Amino acid sequence: MTDINQANETLTGKTAQEIVEWAIAQGSKPVVTTNFGPHEAVILHMATQVKPDIQVIWIDSGYNTRETYKVAQQLIEELKLNIDVFTPKISAARQDASLGGIPAVDSPTHAEFTENFKLEPFTRAMKEIAPDVWLTAVRAEQTEFRAGMQVVETGPNGVTKVAPLLSWTTQEMDEYLKEHGLPNVAKYFDPTKALANRECGLRTKL
Repeated sequence: MTDINQANETLTGKTAQEIVEWAIAQGSKPVVTTNFGPHEAVILHMATQVKPDIQVIWIDSGYNTRETYKVAQQLIEELKLNIDVFTPKISAARQDASLGGIPAVDSPTHAEFTENFKLEPFTRAMKEIAPDVWLTAVRAEQTEFRAGMQVVETGPNGVTKVAPLLSWTTQEMDEYLKEHGLPNVAKYFDPTKALANRECGLRTKL
């Protein structure tokens, strides 16, 4: 079990790439999660530079934009990602056709929708794969909740959750993408969020 306080102290002043290297060295089964949204190529590139075959988990809601799917396929091919895709047990087509579509954020059915389309497949993925280290691309400037996070925390099932890019700005992310010739998504849609700076429920629950 990782000593969280000691780990955060050790990583103070380290670069994002050094944090990635540290994180992967800690685990026997590290993973990186992605939604293939804006700037996600950064964490995927960093992780595969250290461990080319690192397991990548994608929770695909089925509601992604066409651009997101195109960029995802490009990154899968260019970075040779070792990817596992987890989808909701209810398809987007069924949700739209018979279950009322995407509920408004203030709807009483929104919590159930979030559970079905994000939390359940994520929980299933973590249970099936059972990683000991989890790399995530969350950044402090994205939401108020993330601003209070630490680089290293304890995640679900005792996994060591590491956010190497926590202190990075959007400008730094853009510069990294440009430097390494990585694609980015401009039109991204998360059906469980109403606003860009709103949490989807995954971070607050876990």
